[in-house]
Amino acid sequence: MNDAVDVFLSQWARERPDLDTSTMAVHGRLTRASRLMARGVDDYLSGEGLESWEFDVLATLRRAGDPHCLSAKELVAMTMVGSAAMTHRVDRLVRRGLVTRETDPGNRRRTLVALTPEGLELVDRVVEGHVANQARLLGGMDGADRERLAELLRVLLLSLGDTLPER
Repeated sequence: MNDAVDVFLSQWARERPDLDTSTMAVHGRLTRASRLMARGVDDYLSGEGLESWEFDVLATLRRAGDPHCLSAKELVAMTMVGSAAMTHRVDRLVRRGLVTRETDPGNRRRTLVALTPEGLELVDRVVEGHVANQARLLGGMDGADRERLAELLRVLLLSLGDTLPER
């Protein structure tokens, strides 16, 4: 069975047989899979009353461990958004009562963002369904295929410089 990328590649082969389109095969499939997965995740999260960026910030704070608090700079690094966008996102989550923003008592130039009890309860509840939804979205692959794909994607991400310092 052919996927959409196979169709695109056959069109390029017909029109430009001189091109090596193997990179297009990888990039096209990564892009399309990412968009389809994101759509599936967004659909689940919207049913929980969250946007994906809200869940991203809440989940980042949750997995930071007790006291579920990070500096604004750490949040920016871990979520791959700019500082202005993060400021806007934190403002919205503060208004929803899901996070707090305070000045770090040990360094007044540093802002700390922390989950509220309501934010912690919400992310703990939603993450269970989120994991189940991801399993559903990857249901066409067995465990060995998922592990192999995860390892290949790790190699790609590392080659692109996608690393974070350990906390």
